[in-house]
Amino acid sequence: MNSRTQIIHIDGPVGLIQLSVDFPEELKKQPDFQLRGMALLAHPHPLQGGSMDNKVIQTLARTFNQLAYISVRPNFRGVGTSAGTYDEGRGELDDLYYVSEWMKQSSAWKKDMPSASGDQWIDQVGNLPLMIGGFSFGSFVGSHLCNRLVELGKPAERLVLVGSAAGKWDLPEVPPDTLVIHGELDETITLAQVFDWARPQELTVQVIPGADHFFHRKLHCIRHIILQQWLGQVRPN
Repeated sequence: MNSRTQIIHIDGPVGLIQLSVDFPEELKKQPDFQLRGMALLAHPHPLQGGSMDNKVIQTLARTFNQLAYISVRPNFRGVGTSAGTYDEGRGELDDLYYVSEWMKQSSAWKKDMPSASGDQWIDQVGNLPLMIGGFSFGSFVGSHLCNRLVELGKPAERLVLVGSAAGKWDLPEVPPDTLVIHGELDETITLAQVFDWARPQELTVQVIPGADHFFHRKLHCIRHIILQQWLGQVRPN
């Protein structure tokens, strides 16, 4: 954690949800800094050590800070000081949706983060696009959140899936501009499983050579891929 990170708790469907909120460095220096959006990031499996402090999730948070997003990393049910217990993705999806709605409300930020209640960016949040990112189990929950938001008529800006859960959990079809990043040597969710899921959707899979499921010594590659996509992307029609 650094000086640009704050840990807060908000009221959720089954009790408190612990959040880590990461701010762009520029926001500290320029109160009128124009944010690009908000990034909601979902961590790996709660029963296998997954938390908001996972290194891949932290990498995503820092990368989107660099792209002028405020990053929000919630702990799923039963992780850290978040209330509740593991619910096989159902309750986790409800909580992630709840957090996505909370992120759009200036009044909610002012209530739950009073130290920043006078900051100019808070009044922008209702108009900022929402990016959803997930790693492993988080890709399962995040992809279902993305589809729920589409069904509700308020789609996310974009979806980023790292070490996607294809073949391990019921990963749905996703928007055509979804960014899928996977390790060549992933032993938990094989590249073949990801290709089998992506092929019918004609999704491009960004493969990081030599990377395992946790992207040991390859986290910088995730960052480079996202920066390249965001800073030079052409969105499909």
